[in-house]
Amino acid sequence: MPVAPFKIGGHEIAAGSGATIDLTLGSFSNHMPASMPVRVVHGRRPGPTMFVSAAIHGDEIIGVEIVRRLLQSKALDSLRGTLIAVPIVNTFGFVSRSRYLPDRRDLNRHFPGTERGSLAAQLANLFMNEIVANADFGIDLHSAAEHRQNLPQIRISPDNEKTSELAEVFGAPLILESPLRDGSLRQAAKNMGVDVLLFEAGEAFRFNEFGVRVGVRGILDVMAHLGMVRVRRSSKKESQSLRADRSKWLRAPMGGVFRAIKDAGDLVDQDEVLGYVSDPFGDEGSEVRSPHKGIVIGLTRFPICNPGDPLFHIALLRPGNGAQSLLDQIEDNIQSDPLFDEDEII
Repeated sequence: MPVAPFKIGGHEIAAGSGATIDLTLGSFSNHMPASMPVRVVHGRRPGPTMFVSAAIHGDEIIGVEIVRRLLQSKALDSLRGTLIAVPIVNTFGFVSRSRYLPDRRDLNRHFPGTERGSLAAQLANLFMNEIVANADFGIDLHSAAEHRQNLPQIRISPDNEKTSELAEVFGAPLILESPLRDGSLRQAAKNMGVDVLLFEAGEAFRFNEFGVRVGVRGILDVMAHLGMVRVRRSSKKESQSLRADRSKWLRAPMGGVFRAIKDAGDLVDQDEVLGYVSDPFGDEGSEVRSPHKGIVIGLTRFPICNPGDPLFHIALLRPGNGAQSLLDQIEDNIQSDPLFDEDEII
């Protein structure tokens, strides 16, 4: 039985083809049309529909690069089902090089939105009606905020077996259980019956090659698991992601100049020194010690701090052995994956 055309935004994409669709949202203040660009790849054979979105925050450009490489992958030549790729959700923030919308609202606090609300509410409403409503599953790509860096990690809601299984398939260094937040895409999509994996990696306004590789390979492996693309030999990972169900931010004990001696991905022991804060003269200083045993999954890259500023984000790992060996194995597998030797990825 032939596969029906895929319908989105008033357009139809025939099976075995792809198209870029501009989902319109009024106009800018100078009357230039405002839109959210979407690439749809519609397979010749039936299968799930999955969306991949990036730049809900306009400064999170690492997701844009992940989507670009994904769309260049030869694996999509034999696609079953449909891939909806949205490399830049927050076009307003992306163009203005801002995390937020022009009215300073955070888009990821305004889902599911409304048709006649604020700009954030209207953009969220458009995404829900045109993207989420057409999908069976989604992967949302993020990075740390400006002047911070995140270890590549998948965040899932607790007690969800489906997302837990797909998070393992994704194969990021860490899986962190994180409660759904009011107004987030994950929560709004869940209420619509669509599960979403949230991927975090790198920092705002910067590419991180390791994070990009984890993201591209993870998405393709999830698609293979769902039967959308062929299983690659290299996707059969021997390693399992580290797991954590809690995380804590360590904050500056005083104002001054911050120097880190630990980095994202480093394992730390309880009471271990992670860095130092000192005044500009060096007359007064304070050690930053971890009150927990765990792994650094995020940290500030800005060396100037005030009392209480967040410095290190520590995930408290579930009991188990061989954490460092597992991290090394995951990194080796990512760096040596032949997927990233393909000409079209570069």
